[in-house]
Amino acid sequence: MPTHSDKRVMPYTAEQMYDLVADVGRYPEFLPWNSAARVRSVDEQPDGTKVMKADLVISFRVFRERFGSHVVLDHDNMRIDTEYLDGPFKYMKSYWQFRDLDAGCEVEFFVDFEFRNAMLRNLIGVVFNQAMQRIVKAFEDRARELYG
Repeated sequence: MPTHSDKRVMPYTAEQMYDLVADVGRYPEFLPWNSAARVRSVDEQPDGTKVMKADLVISFRVFRERFGSHVVLDHDNMRIDTEYLDGPFKYMKSYWQFRDLDAGCEVEFFVDFEFRNAMLRNLIGVVFNQAMQRIVKAFEDRARELYG
């Protein structure tokens, strides 16, 4: 049951970082191990949030797995919550929280998941922290590319 949390100050607005993370369809352009993304649907809720259903394909070494997720885009609170729908996980939950500061913004990221497959669990256990650092760095690099 690997978990990872990270909190960073970025030289961009909370809105810019929120927009970058919310743009799931563009993840294959910059995220390591993400070979495909498809947004199934986006529905506006009465409370102003949007609920997205999306599929990501993760390719790592000989493994290639698709998983579906339920994403709540809460623009008013600058928060994005993701829950697992289907695929290789027993469970998966993550969130991004963005908060404007006097100069830039604070970005908080958290993920908790477990693979069903023991081989995948063992493989990710060895490289988990390194993989999470690469993913966070990929978002930083993308922000610099878009807004730098």
